[in-house]
Amino acid sequence: MSETDPQKIAIVGGGPAGLFAAEYLTQKQGFEVHLFDQKPSVGRKFLIAGRGGLNLTHSEPLPDFLERYGQAAEFLKPHIEAFPPQALRSWAEGLGSETFVGSSGRVFPVEMKASKLMRAWSRRLLENGLQVHLGQSLTAFPENQNLHFKDRDGHRQNFTADAILFAMGGASYPHLGASGSWLSLFQDAGLKTTDFSPLNCGFDCNWSPFLIEKFEGQPLKNIAMSHKENRIRGDLIVTKYGLEGGAIYALSRELVQSCKSDGSAQALLDLLPDMPEEKILRRLQEPRKKLSFSNYLRKKLKLSSLTIALLHEAGGSAAMPDTQLAALIKKLPVAIHRPRPLQRAISSSGGLKCEELDQNLMIKSRSGLFAAGEMIDWDAPTGGYLLQACFATGIAAAKGIEKWLNR
Repeated sequence: MSETDPQKIAIVGGGPAGLFAAEYLTQKQGFEVHLFDQKPSVGRKFLIAGRGGLNLTHSEPLPDFLERYGQAAEFLKPHIEAFPPQALRSWAEGLGSETFVGSSGRVFPVEMKASKLMRAWSRRLLENGLQVHLGQSLTAFPENQNLHFKDRDGHRQNFTADAILFAMGGASYPHLGASGSWLSLFQDAGLKTTDFSPLNCGFDCNWSPFLIEKFEGQPLKNIAMSHKENRIRGDLIVTKYGLEGGAIYALSRELVQSCKSDGSAQALLDLLPDMPEEKILRRLQEPRKKLSFSNYLRKKLKLSSLTIALLHEAGGSAAMPDTQLAALIKKLPVAIHRPRPLQRAISSSGGLKCEELDQNLMIKSRSGLFAAGEMIDWDAPTGGYLLQACFATGIAAAKGIEKWLNR
């Protein structure tokens, strides 16, 4: 290669981390950037996420924001500080998508979907000269910077790069490309990994046939859910298999761990989080007159038919002492048997261990090979934290590649 030839960079994975790295690198002189993805188009999970409003990031103070990443907070801290939530909002607005902060502090584009942003982003990438290779699945871990791909028809392609970025995602929603199939390739290469587990997912509970028949698909509004020392306010949805919804998603990291270690978990529901137990008890001690037990609970405590049915599921009845019933309303036990399958989870935990990467996100034992996004072993709740870390690690790895090639 002559001194005037561009240096070739291969990015494997066309999700937010890979695309954002490509955007940075295609703006730099002397680089020829190629992006490979196994699907017929890029950004598929990004577009699906946008159907629910495209929660880009969150507006809370950065110290609180970083705490959402749990044990991976220290690993992610320098990358998110270098590309914080406001920088992500500015980037979206630079592509014509103004953003706003919702009542929960979450940040969304005004149009509440990803399609407009994705079109503008794709246009920019192509104008920058990004070369995209679709329908290409990685078949082996690269040796000597040589990548090996196979297309849908079984045709093989080899590509040699001066630097390689892996941004192949986690293992949720495999039909969109994040199948986690790369994990075994990295394990065979001797790299340390953690097996994938579901996160931000629903859980199985053994409801009675009556509860499923009468209440499947109905919401539990304005409740609080707790597991051990963690407590979350939010909503839930009763399903035929168990529970879905924001409150249980926020506790999923701890619930999954308990299911792994103990075989099951127990959560507690506070059906009236704004009413102290003492006030509930006083209302329960008022004369019931001719009201049925259910109608009494509806009238005195404004409990819904679903919450009353859950009380019955947990053994609540008219014969129960008022003190026990008041306590049950505040701490209603729900047996959690197992998380829903990985392919049904919003996101996953697991992947390439953080310790395998240096501060520039290069694999320590493989010079010139980098990683970014959800394929690294970090996790986060919903609320914009997942996308923020994908963008932040994407640009961090891109800057690491630039630094390494210009060393």
